[in-house]
Amino acid sequence: MRADLGARRGDLAVVKGKRIGAAPWVGMGLRHLLMQAGIDPARDEVTIAPTPMSLEPRVNFGLMAVRALEAGVVDGFWANGMGAEIAVSRGVGTVVLDVRRGDGPEEAFNYTMPTVAATDRLITERPEAAEAAVRAIVDAQNILRTDASRAREVGQKLFPEEADRIEALIRQDLPFYRAELTPEFVAGMNRFSQAIGILDADVPYAAVVAERMRPLW
Repeated sequence: MRADLGARRGDLAVVKGKRIGAAPWVGMGLRHLLMQAGIDPARDEVTIAPTPMSLEPRVNFGLMAVRALEAGVVDGFWANGMGAEIAVSRGVGTVVLDVRRGDGPEEAFNYTMPTVAATDRLITERPEAAEAAVRAIVDAQNILRTDASRAREVGQKLFPEEADRIEALIRQDLPFYRAELTPEFVAGMNRFSQAIGILDADVPYAAVVAERMRPLW
């Protein structure tokens, strides 16, 4: 949230009557999170929508959200760690909610997860390709655990102005780097998906996770 609002960590009431920037699917998660916390976006006049230009190709939503916050276009944003880090370091934002670290409803941790998706056909007909993707993810995480400065090399190629922050964020987030999708996560994702109306029944764990790849994790 905007720094001048004086928001306190964990105090979600600050969003009432405010404009919050969030990408479309990410915004669905925020709406449900607020509902679970007793805040009705309609009743409490919380506007949740993408920030200007944030959905353009090759654009980092977090960076665009910071610009919108600085310009006063939004009162807060729900986005990635990079966006939050930049907003705080520039003195324009205050972190209110970090679900990974226990803020907000406990169930919110299982709303979403970064994943690599593949069809059953690819896994069956080209298992070596699927296995290579899994190994690449696991290897990358292990490399970063050993030497987080390697993240700076990638940052300098993609977002050179933020390379230092990228490395700092990687160091902070290493405890969350894991390739496994747990049964608990899939169960929570099912509950969330049904609650917002995009599923009408549970999807079995085996239909979500390629269990044959588990030894690679």
